Amino acid sequence: MRPHPATHAQNPLPPSPTESTLNAMPLRQDAQDAHVDQEALWDAETARRYDTPGTGMFAPEVLDPTVDRLAELADGGRALEFAVGTGRVAVPLARRGVPVTGIELSQPMIDQLRAKADEATIPVVIGDMATATAPGPFHLVYLVFNTISNLLTQPEQVECFRNAARHLAPGGRFVIELEVPALRKLPPGQHAVVFTSDPGYLGVDTYDPLHQHLTSHHFRYTEDGKAHLARSPHRYIWPAELDLMAQLAGFELECRHADWEGGEFTAESGSHVSVYRLPGGA
Repeated sequence: MRPHPATHAQNPLPPSPTESTLNAMPLRQDAQDAHVDQEALWDAETARRYDTPGTGMFAPEVLDPTVDRLAELADGGRALEFAVGTGRVAVPLARRGVPVTGIELSQPMIDQLRAKADEATIPVVIGDMATATAPGPFHLVYLVFNTISNLLTQPEQVECFRNAARHLAPGGRFVIELEVPALRKLPPGQHAVVFTSDPGYLGVDTYDPLHQHLTSHHFRYTEDGKAHLARSPHRYIWPAELDLMAQLAGFELECRHADWEGGEFTAESGSHVSVYRLPGGA
């Protein structure tokens, strides 16, 4: 649902939370981020402008490989999307014949989803992806486009893995798409890096390595010369830490690739798609 706004070429820039909900946040974020009200961040205005049909994260070259791979991993079974949002992935996946259920915290995001698919087509449980329960079991649970970083503490992220495990049948899979932290780009002694510089837009990430927090700052410039700032907080996770979270929840890493098309994951990869599997099953 809610991608990390600090994006690379393979993760085009999505809309960020609205200025009105975030403009009180200081430039340098730290442990206080853990107390951000995620439900308030994803308000009606953010939901209204979230979809960008045919461009950005909705571009066919971004979305089609995601849906293709998830349909393959579902293998004829039911799928559950954590943070289903406006249905960017769930709607085309359901059209492929995969029965999809969602968990979503934001009612305005669900309202946008309902303009595309009714409750019978994509049932949604309102709640936090780390704790909410949907009627299962499922063959596949997935969490895409960096959304696990919206959980701002390590215990919450671990609980997200455990919640995925609770929803899966034996042998079921949990798929996570996540950015690799870009700390190597930071000059010595600096805590900020520009991730995008385009006409009318400047994106800056500030890092708090002590708490593994980052804040994405989105500066948008209008034709009248004014600048508008919005911010979104995240907790970044290294791949090895993600694997340990999976082990704590009873998963094993089945495979990891650099993208949805199966590219090799290397030390230079900017993101990864990791597939975890529970023991058992056929």
